[in-house]
Amino acid sequence: MELIWYGRTCIRMRGRDAVVVADPYQTIVGPTGRGITGDIVTFSHPDDRPLPKAKGTRSRDGSTLLPSSLDGAFVLDGPGEYEVKDVLLTGVRTYRDDTKGSERGKQVSFVVELDGMHTIHLGEIGHLLTEEKLADIGPVDIACVPVGGVLSPQRLAELVAQLNPKIVVAMPLDDDAPDTAEALAKFFHEMGGEAAPQPKLTITISGLPAETATVLLESRGKAQEAARVSEPQTGRP
Repeated sequence: MELIWYGRTCIRMRGRDAVVVADPYQTIVGPTGRGITGDIVTFSHPDDRPLPKAKGTRSRDGSTLLPSSLDGAFVLDGPGEYEVKDVLLTGVRTYRDDTKGSERGKQVSFVVELDGMHTIHLGEIGHLLTEEKLADIGPVDIACVPVGGVLSPQRLAELVAQLNPKIVVAMPLDDDAPDTAEALAKFFHEMGGEAAPQPKLTITISGLPAETATVLLESRGKAQEAARVSEPQTGRP
């Protein structure tokens, strides 16, 4: 399986049977999606930063616009158990704060089974998990966690300990902000690792580490935008 990060909470998971794209909000990947394709799209919460005058196909909840490159994808944005293109997905109700959504709203954390591994995408989760939620989630091999959000680095490390994954993928919510950079450094300190970005994560079930490893991915979306800006302009000035 291959994981690529596009910024904030947008991650593309490519397995043998299908491609799942989590949180491809237009505010992250643009109205066209910058060429991101996938079979299944999951949205952890409605887009709370919509682009002005944006157009596109709406998700099932009616409040989130799909990038045009993902118009044909099957969209999931609610709790439940699903099977799409032989991929099993479980949406678990979680919240973006520790007051059951009263401050920042509800969300859905999705567990995706690809290539025999269980990956949980935690969106912008803002709380630790109850025993009931942990039972709903089940075993986790890879956890994609938000850094620089409601949860402090210490509390985020506690959340990781609850899930006990083999690999943790850190998702900085604003990788240009000084506060996020500080939170990222503290989180990696808590996890006992070093924040050394890599272009992507490629992993097989037999290659999962014996002890939890924490990784940071380079933003593919930022790299694409930089490449677009640096392209030579043609035509008359």
